[in-house]
Amino acid sequence: MLKFLKINPKDNVVVALQALTKDEVITVDGVNITINTDIPMGHKVAITAIAAGENVIKYGNPIGHAKENILVGDWIHTHNMATNLAGILNYTYSPTTAVSKGQANLPKATGSTFMGYKRHNGQVGIRNEVWIIPTVGCVSGIAKLIAEESKQFQTPAIENIYSFTHPHGCSQVGGDHLSTQKFLAGLINHPNAGSVLVLGLGCENNQIEDLKKVIGEYDPNRVKFLVSQEVENEIEAGVALMKELCQYAAVFKREPCSASNLIIGLKCGGSDGFSGITANPLVGAISNRVIAEGGVALLTEVPEMFGAETILMNRCRNEAVFKRVVNLINNFKEYFMSYGEKIDENPSPGNKAGGISTLEEKSLGCTQKAGDALVEDVLPYGERVGAKQKGLLLVQSPGNDLIATNALNAAGAQLVLFTTGRGTPFSAPAPTVKISSNSNLANFKKTWIDFDAGVLLEEADLDKLADEFWTYILEVASGTVRAKSESLDKSELAIFKDGITL
Repeated sequence: MLKFLKINPKDNVVVALQALTKDEVITVDGVNITINTDIPMGHKVAITAIAAGENVIKYGNPIGHAKENILVGDWIHTHNMATNLAGILNYTYSPTTAVSKGQANLPKATGSTFMGYKRHNGQVGIRNEVWIIPTVGCVSGIAKLIAEESKQFQTPAIENIYSFTHPHGCSQVGGDHLSTQKFLAGLINHPNAGSVLVLGLGCENNQIEDLKKVIGEYDPNRVKFLVSQEVENEIEAGVALMKELCQYAAVFKREPCSASNLIIGLKCGGSDGFSGITANPLVGAISNRVIAEGGVALLTEVPEMFGAETILMNRCRNEAVFKRVVNLINNFKEYFMSYGEKIDENPSPGNKAGGISTLEEKSLGCTQKAGDALVEDVLPYGERVGAKQKGLLLVQSPGNDLIATNALNAAGAQLVLFTTGRGTPFSAPAPTVKISSNSNLANFKKTWIDFDAGVLLEEADLDKLADEFWTYILEVASGTVRAKSESLDKSELAIFKDGITL
């Protein structure tokens, strides 16, 4: 295994692939460099002298500036470097060559298929489950009881019955109220649900008749509604409706489906110094393949685009999309600043321990999950992918793992590719495939990690590993393989909230 990696010829740092010790000598571009202090694995080493105020360069881009004079061989981290991020910026659209040509450098389509569930409305699911979705947190316990008693109706064609919980749906006003409705509507329309029971209380702000307007057109055989206060025994009434819904869902069978039907969410969390070298580029290669096949890739965690946003902006299909991305970025900065918060509060303690020093560094690694495709549009929080939308879309959401992953699900992602250098066991309504950035994590947390991208540190070939991972993803989509997260509880929904609670 290599001891260090220089990612880009322009970089003035290398990344330690193994822990380096004081007085150890490494050779970079033919020059011997003596390490001045012990440096942890995943952290940065200066390979040129960097004066105070000068930029630290990684991925070929500035990731911050030196707070003091940095010597060749010094460890570079939060103690001697700081962010360059500022507030609201004015951006200029400078489209890349790929945009000018109207296409990106994507692989050729292979006509890949998977075994999925073709829904009557033209959507395709990768799971056939029956869901109970409460309009308000007050009935979450009732939803669980109905789900448990309805297990008697489950057949081999129904992969599972789930009830979901959340604390919202009442005491919300304005934007938060609508966001909750749009989020729930996205799950109600999700193709992984063969059928859905929407369970209300009766006195909540989120009235079912109002929610129906947000849901849009629906099949009354697939989606049924129950208001608990309007029946004497809501458990009994709910179980009776679930019997009908299970009979409806049991009709669906797996059949060959084009990979053009895939909508894949892209997310990272608990990143480390290797995430931008291994797991995120691997997911970027998969994003390219999904889009080449005619599918959709969804990139979110807007605050983790700060510092790398111009890369995405200059890949926008046209200037109209560019302006929407500018609004996406600056609106999130305004959201931070409206609460008196700095826009560079990220990275987290776990990120820092793994070698990430600034938000720019995290962002430049994070956005690699988007591969090379052109940015086609922006989806506001809670909105779903349209029937005619294809390619790379940016989804409005904060970086929080649970909220962002749930946002991807509400947008229509049938599965989410989640890269991590630290590990996390959480689950979400749609299968969440965990990809480790380093092999130590994959070997240590075998019950969490689905795929090891850390082998790329051992000089494995990215294209060959992407072939292997693509096959794995199609197996997950076909149900022949289950993501590790699917064995965990996925019942708790995470919904973004900004405003007041009454």
